[in-house]
Amino acid sequence: MTKPLINRLSTSDADFLPTLDKLTAWSAVSDIEVEAAVADIIQQIRLRGDQALLEYSNRFDRRSMQRIDDLCVQSEQLGAALESIDPQTRSALEAAAQRISDYHQHQTQQSWQYQEADGTMLGQRVTPLERVGLYVPGGKASYPSSVLMSCIPARIAGVDEVVMAVPAPDDELNPIVLAAAAIAGVDKVFTLGGAQAIAAMAYGTETIPKVDKIVGPGNIYVATAKRMVFGSVGLDMVAGPSEILIICDGKTDPDWIAMDLFSQAEHDENAQSILVSWDSAHLDAVYQSIAKLLPEMERKDIIAHSLINRGALIEVADRQEAIMVSNRIASEHLELSVEDPQTWLAEIRHAGAIFLGRYTSEALGDYCAGPNHVLPTSATARFSSPLGVYDFQKRSSLIQCTPLGASELGKVASVLGRGESLTAHARSAEYRIKK
Repeated sequence: MTKPLINRLSTSDADFLPTLDKLTAWSAVSDIEVEAAVADIIQQIRLRGDQALLEYSNRFDRRSMQRIDDLCVQSEQLGAALESIDPQTRSALEAAAQRISDYHQHQTQQSWQYQEADGTMLGQRVTPLERVGLYVPGGKASYPSSVLMSCIPARIAGVDEVVMAVPAPDDELNPIVLAAAAIAGVDKVFTLGGAQAIAAMAYGTETIPKVDKIVGPGNIYVATAKRMVFGSVGLDMVAGPSEILIICDGKTDPDWIAMDLFSQAEHDENAQSILVSWDSAHLDAVYQSIAKLLPEMERKDIIAHSLINRGALIEVADRQEAIMVSNRIASEHLELSVEDPQTWLAEIRHAGAIFLGRYTSEALGDYCAGPNHVLPTSATARFSSPLGVYDFQKRSSLIQCTPLGASELGKVASVLGRGESLTAHARSAEYRIKK
């Protein structure tokens, strides 16, 4: 019997929901050995700084650096990388950067305040973070698009300094990544990877500046390190594998759907690609497209492993069941490959990014549509949002009382403070009550 290429589920199955939950479950929590290794790396970085950085970079990235300066990428190198890439690639990076900038300009927030009748002023002050760190994967994959997606919103937010860490295994560094850093306006670039890069940016060393927030995806060591340093530094999220959920009414070319599923499956073996439809014949057609197109793919082994490991074709009874499945999965990427996709939006509760219509492939969002591609995964779209300008800003509350306002508010605070047995709170407010 031929082994299936992807799982096939139906909401009519008696065990559908438990099976679905098991298929989509993902925990970024690492095993004991990984946690122990990461904890030791963090401790050594905190104790020995640059020297530990050199040792770990040489060991894990197969390098032979002698000086900490060898980890630093000079600004001239960024400019040289930008000049060295082919014109078509440069043009594509610049076009994407402009679209990302245009979109994120709409996310800017302004400080505000208002005055009450007694003169009391209340408000909110929005200020940018001083320094942020971008982690950009290097090893198996290099993502210049992630440089643009992370740095440009930070720049729009007004961040003073942007620091980037990108590993250079075997001393190899993708020039397109450096070119993207030049276009986006990264201030400092260090060839660092793994848990040691996260620890260095979180706590600082003699050479690596301590940042206020770290953003960007990484492997299990990076994710574990991000969890461990949280609190000393802010985080965007601890992301899991890439995900796509497609809802199709059966009227989209099955080859298009198959390739859209591949677009996420090719990231890694744990990526998740799911198609939902109430058209059984369409699900069959997509399966045939998968079988036809898979042998052509450069990463066919990764795609095949991903599809059988975590992928699925799910048959539902109707639109409402499709929406139920979608909201339960809360996918990173959701394609609504249907007629009148706008009419679906009111019922879609959870998704990192929503791609409307047959012509809007998820790949456009990854590179150049404009919205950020750093998105919540592993069902965290239930409570999280895409990376944006707001992630690089903080808000401070403003309160200013007139004598009259302090007196009136003091009466309220006095009662509540004494009700909580916090006498100093109450008396502090009472001092300002007009007699």
